[in-house]
Amino acid sequence: MIKPGWCTTVQDLGRHGCQQYGVSVSGAMDRLALVIANRLVNNHDSAAGLEITIVGPEFLFEQDAVLAITGADLSPAINGRNVPLWTTVAIPAGGRLTFGRRQNGVRSYLAVAGGLDVPLRWGSRSTHLSSKTGGHDGRALVADDGLQVFPGASGIERPLLGSALAHSRRPIYADSPTLRVLEGPQHVSAEALSVLTATAYRLTGQSDRMGYRLEGEPIPYVPGHARVSDGVTMGALQIPPDGQPILLMADRPTTGGYPKVATVISADLPQAAQLQPGDTVNFRTTTLPEAEAALANQWRQINAALPRQRP
Repeated sequence: MIKPGWCTTVQDLGRHGCQQYGVSVSGAMDRLALVIANRLVNNHDSAAGLEITIVGPEFLFEQDAVLAITGADLSPAINGRNVPLWTTVAIPAGGRLTFGRRQNGVRSYLAVAGGLDVPLRWGSRSTHLSSKTGGHDGRALVADDGLQVFPGASGIERPLLGSALAHSRRPIYADSPTLRVLEGPQHVSAEALSVLTATAYRLTGQSDRMGYRLEGEPIPYVPGHARVSDGVTMGALQIPPDGQPILLMADRPTTGGYPKVATVISADLPQAAQLQPGDTVNFRTTTLPEAEAALANQWRQINAALPRQRP
């Protein structure tokens, strides 16, 4: 690596089954974009790639490689020539991959055929920054870091250069999206949900992979009401005493005591992952059947276009 970018980390689909030990799930903020990148280079969905945030890095490839870049458009280029997003491309030994001006979105995903070879920690190669766990020494990449790639897995066909996800199936990242939510699991007050869905909230500078602190109309809070810490999920909207919501994201803790008035549905989490401080977001309620249908349809389209590799 020649330049590290603003925050470039190794990520996969996260550490599942370990929350009872206090181990955060972590993983890619935009799981959909990482899975698509992996499928474009014929990796398994769970292969480790790079999550590149806002300002991209610069890499020198010492060997020929096949790669795909998805998610945010951070103007990638190979040896000065623009790289198409959502497309399988080759880079020769000695080639330089650079990133430039951000066009849309916040987090870009780089998958290399074979997947990144970093140690497994609690069943995952993801980087959890606050606990310094996983990835490359538990931290964001810095200049002069070197990364190895696994050889192509047995039985997996060589990636087809030029393969691409159709434009009609590519996500469109908005600076002011409306995210659908399900009520609960806690009920703060009768008017809490109506305030949440009637207000535009702005992401503050205190937003990161752990969660987004939002600023807008305060959510009514019931002071002094007994709360017991319970499990939290990505997309949960916690309400602290000041009434300003916190949208929990990939590096969230395993439990929390603030009441959770609503939860962003799984189908809309990729959109949430592409927000940055200063962006605004609105919320609207939906139903469980609608949420399930939205997620099923999202993956049905991806599976039809890019079939999953068998593990």
